Amino acid sequence: MRRPEGCAGGGAGTVTRRIVLATHNPHKVAEFAAIVAATRPDLEVVGYDGPEPVEDGVTFAANALIKARAAAAHTGLPALADDSGICVDVLGGSPGVFSAYWAGHRKDAGANLALLLDQLSDIADPHRTAQFVSTIALVTPEGAEHVVEGIWPGRLATSASGAGGFGYDPIFLPDGQDRTAAELSPGEKNAASHRARAFAALVPLLSEV
Repeated sequence: MRRPEGCAGGGAGTVTRRIVLATHNPHKVAEFAAIVAATRPDLEVVGYDGPEPVEDGVTFAANALIKARAAAAHTGLPALADDSGICVDVLGGSPGVFSAYWAGHRKDAGANLALLLDQLSDIADPHRTAQFVSTIALVTPEGAEHVVEGIWPGRLATSASGAGGFGYDPIFLPDGQDRTAAELSPGEKNAASHRARAFAALVPLLSEV
């Protein structure tokens, strides 16, 4: 289904253009919408309701492009897609691109988190360093493509804490913080997260939208 480019008004002369986020995850849509609104209030982020493509890439960039291309083709709108995950240094960068499926193909966030904690149960704090990585692809219906990356460094806690966020947020302690990403307010997280950093790199490229 093609979505028309909307002209919505917050006031006279205000034009809102739609950009589709290639995900069925409502948490990601809400997080991206807040990040985009802070710098590009003229863009309205809408969720993707089309078929999910097979994410058979072996890098964040490959999977982000697969999703963004599919969403742009299905909707006729410029499309953003984020492929992200947590990379643990002592595990050689894993779970990485397999973060969503670390405990199996059910995409069970709780099981993923519990398995990662169990694997690191004997690892001392100095060796629990990790990074959240976000790769964002922008694809336009005309075929223009851009890929940017954001990295949020930190370390892993020994137990989960906090009710906010999603995924591995309850065990991720960003550098300079004694609170997990799940204990930060949405505003604090959206100002510092890997997605916010990737989107900041993307902003200069959004003139194509």
